[in-house]
Amino acid sequence: MCGITKRVERMERTKAAEKDAGAGGQHARPGAVVNRAMTAFSPADEEKQRGVRQMKLTATGLLVFVALVYVLAKWAQNSGAGPWAGYVAAAAEAGMVGALADWFAVTALFRHPLGIPIPHTAIIPTKKDQLGVSLGEFVGENFLSEDVVRQRLRAVGIGSRLGAWLAVPEHADRVTAELSTALRGALTVLRDSDVQAVVGEAITRRANAQEIGPGIGKMLEKVVADGGHKRVVDLVVTRAHDWLVLHRDEVMDAVEGGAPGWTPKFVDRKVGERVYRELLRFATEMRDMPGHPARGALDRFLTDFANDLQSDTDTRARIERLKGEVLGRGEVQDLIASAWTAVRSMIVAAAEDERSELRLRVRASLLSLGSRMAAERKVQDKVDQWVEDAAVYVVTTYRKEITSLITDTVASWDAEHTTKKIEANIGRDLQFIRINGTVVGSLAGLLIYTVSHALGA
Repeated sequence: MCGITKRVERMERTKAAEKDAGAGGQHARPGAVVNRAMTAFSPADEEKQRGVRQMKLTATGLLVFVALVYVLAKWAQNSGAGPWAGYVAAAAEAGMVGALADWFAVTALFRHPLGIPIPHTAIIPTKKDQLGVSLGEFVGENFLSEDVVRQRLRAVGIGSRLGAWLAVPEHADRVTAELSTALRGALTVLRDSDVQAVVGEAITRRANAQEIGPGIGKMLEKVVADGGHKRVVDLVVTRAHDWLVLHRDEVMDAVEGGAPGWTPKFVDRKVGERVYRELLRFATEMRDMPGHPARGALDRFLTDFANDLQSDTDTRARIERLKGEVLGRGEVQDLIASAWTAVRSMIVAAAEDERSELRLRVRASLLSLGSRMAAERKVQDKVDQWVEDAAVYVVTTYRKEITSLITDTVASWDAEHTTKKIEANIGRDLQFIRINGTVVGSLAGLLIYTVSHALGA
């Protein structure tokens, strides 16, 4: 029967706890998860609550003890036991007053003493929201101010510590690996179609927004002035000469095919041979004579064209139209879009390969940065300043949001369960106040009684 009774009691306690949790959840605001975490009683909280009950019994037992001593001392004093009885009675009386006063003070924090709604009692459950607001304001004023943040960060010395940490090869390897993982993850999340569209639109918009004629003109002018185009001319005329040598019949057939139909075939043949020889001679002279008149004519043409690209309105307008036509072609847009795929594959492969040039350079840069940060005061100050400015920006910009998180979280807690949890965590120490009040009150009462008798009161 005893076992059955215990099981029934446990079931009733479980149902009551579920009912309390449900009642708290009905009024929960968006911070419901925080609310459940605060009101849920863990095994550690249960153990602390048992400790509070034991200390309450100890403090109450001490009160009962001094009350009994007071009764016995007064009885002894009235029975003529001697002066000592008065001292003991005074000490016990003051001890009872101190114990009752501290019992009231401690109890008033969590509930109404004896259930009587005395003003300014049950402070925690009735003033919970105000305490949350005050706590948020306290944190905002004393922890999230610019001066406090800068002083704390400056005292930490983030620059030198971070530099010393990064200067260790194992740490640089770890950071490099983490950066590679983050980079691969970011590239995996991004959809190729979206990135391609953005890249294509950005390149097209940038190209359309900037006129390319003057830039090309300046570049061409410098190339011609430096003689850089001569190698291209040499390559072209050499290839033209070689092609003529290898395709003699094709050239003659082309010339003969363009002759009028009424001319004799042998005449067409002679004309074809003459045209071929002239073309071959021209190509040979162009190849072998750096001072050939055609080369000079080409130089003058390129120079004039470079000037027109920079100053002639019609030429620049034609170049812009040509640019728009080229960019508008589907093949060009596909080429621009496909560039992202190639770049992405290259970056992913480099991030995955521990011996890739990308990861080796990142690792070397981290080690170099760490060494400089650890050794150079100027670099340390610069890093510290960056960190301080970033932290100050965050706390000053989002101070209201941070403090409102504290305020809203406290406001979302259920008052009854919050009171029980706070009492379970600090109640044991508060019971020492009652014990100390009893002891100190007894000593104070004994001192007052002794001084009064010494002065003849």
